[in-house]
Amino acid sequence: MLEARGLTKTFGRLCALDALTVRLSGGQSVALIGPNGAGKTTFIKCVLRLVLPDSGELTLDGASLLDNPALRSRIGYMPQIGRFPDHLRVGQLFELMREIRRGTHSGTDEDLIEAFRIDRIAHQTARTLSGGTRQKVSACLALLFDPDLLVLDEPTAGLDPVSAEILTEKVRAVRAKGKLVLLTSHILSDLDEIATDVLYLIEGRMQFYRPIAEMKAESGETRLGRIVAGMMRQAAADALRPEEPAA
Repeated sequence: MLEARGLTKTFGRLCALDALTVRLSGGQSVALIGPNGAGKTTFIKCVLRLVLPDSGELTLDGASLLDNPALRSRIGYMPQIGRFPDHLRVGQLFELMREIRRGTHSGTDEDLIEAFRIDRIAHQTARTLSGGTRQKVSACLALLFDPDLLVLDEPTAGLDPVSAEILTEKVRAVRAKGKLVLLTSHILSDLDEIATDVLYLIEGRMQFYRPIAEMKAESGETRLGRIVAGMMRQAAADALRPEEPAA
C-alpha cells in the first residue's frame, strides 16, 4: 500500500503538490492523469525519492519512503525515455544490475526478457538501440527484481502493437499477484487496457480517485477518454458558474 498524507511541494511560486492525501492499494493499476502541470511527475519523483516534499508523509506499507532509502529496492521504475551508458552492451547492462542487487533479492523475473527476446540484442551497445527497443529494455529492468510497486511512465510509447500487448499482459499479471502499479500516459486508450482506477490531479490537488468500472457504469460510456473529457468539461462549467449568494 502506498499512502500520501498532506504531501506538499513548491518550486518557487509554483505549488506542484498541494496537501495531496491518497491511499493506493495492492492489486490496483492506478492511472495518474491530469493536464500539464497537474503534479503527476512531481508525485512520481517523490515516490522515487528524486524529489523531497516540503511537508507531508509518503509511506509504503506503513514505512516512510522519505526516511528509508532502502525501500527504493522494492520499487520498479520504467521512465518515459530510458537512458543507459552508451558504451555498455545490453547484456552487460543486465549483468551490472544483477550484480548491484546481489544479496538484496533472491530471484529475478525473466518473463519479459524472454518474451521480448532480449538475448538477440545482448551484443548491441546502448547507443545503437531504437526508441522502441529502449522501451523494451526499460520494461525488463523495471520488472527484473519482482517489485512490490511498479511505476510506469508512458509505458507503451514507441512500442509496436505486439510488444505493447505483451507488456500489457505482464502488467495485468503483476497486478493479479497483489502488486501495486502506478502509471501515466497521454494516450487514454492505453490506460483503458491496463488501469483499474483513475487518480485525477489538477494543480497538485486530487480532483477524484475512482474505479474505472464504476465510472463506466455510471456514465454508460465504455471509453475512458470520453468519460474523462466529460468530467473535465463539467468541472470547467462548474468553475465558471457564479456562486449563489448566501441565504
